[in-house]
Amino acid sequence: MQAFQDYYPENLAHCYGCGRNNEHGHQIKTFWEGDETVTHFQPRPEHTAIPGFVYGGLLASLIDCHGTGTAAAAMYKAENRSMDSLPAFRFVTGSLQVSYLKPTPLGPVLEIRGKVKEIKGRKVVVEATVYADGVATALGEVIALQMPDTFVAG
Repeated sequence: MQAFQDYYPENLAHCYGCGRNNEHGHQIKTFWEGDETVTHFQPRPEHTAIPGFVYGGLLASLIDCHGTGTAAAAMYKAENRSMDSLPAFRFVTGSLQVSYLKPTPLGPVLEIRGKVKEIKGRKVVVEATVYADGVATALGEVIALQMPDTFVAG
């Protein structure tokens, strides 16, 4: 099964968090699991905040890209379209809110689970939770906005 990010058009697959064309990025992969979306990510030693714990900015980045990927997949699903159909849905972050529930240990594979809270026009609201060894360590909400056609590098 292909991840949501595998369907991103070549010219829009460079994001540090989720772009397959960014060799230095996280290159997260997100999938449907029932009505939720799931991403697994293995933090590396350079993601350390203090010895033994993950840097909070990494968690925010994972929630952000998990949320925008979930938004795209949810929009395809809402329109009963396959993810390889055109025009492509791509989303950017309009708002990102993260609550850190407890320190996230460095070592275990992190699981990010997302739920679509609302689809309204070109806006999708996604709630995402980060888990380490089954324990919720961060909770986020992403307000994802459908990327306008004019949003290109000049």
